[in-house]
Amino acid sequence: MRIAILFFIFTSNILAEEIIGIPRIVDGDTVQINEFKIRLEGIDAPEIKQQCKKEKLKISSIIGYTFYKNYNCGEVSKENLETKVDGSKIKCISSGKDRYKRYLAKCYKNRINLNRWMVRNGHAVAYRRYSKEYVSDEDFAKKNKLGLWQGKFLNPEKWRKLN
Repeated sequence: MRIAILFFIFTSNILAEEIIGIPRIVDGDTVQINEFKIRLEGIDAPEIKQQCKKEKLKISSIIGYTFYKNYNCGEVSKENLETKVDGSKIKCISSGKDRYKRYLAKCYKNRINLNRWMVRNGHAVAYRRYSKEYVSDEDFAKKNKLGLWQGKFLNPEKWRKLN
């Protein structure tokens, strides 16, 4: 049985809402706790049907040619968030709603900021249009070739526009 608890917190004249419960993972940047659909704020994960390219074979540095294979990076992103949450209760602190009426929130499993974890491990990108908070985490993932950064991919926002 999933239980959702909704708290209202008043800080600095801003109304924040806490939603606590065991989530259903919708995709790499969206979870649902009971009737509360929550968008992980400041990040953008590949869409469920999005395909990316992963390095399959690299032919010597002299020739410098790499073969890639397609993989479903949207599903992989979702699976990584599911594995990280592992059926545990999470706490999401919402700062408002988006145009689709989803709660925009930072979500935590214990003390781990799941938004940051997804970007830092290359399973999502910083959603620069709305926030610069996770840019350094994206830089870390890119530098260390983690997750999406192991291959080639279209930025999820661009992929949505083309599909």
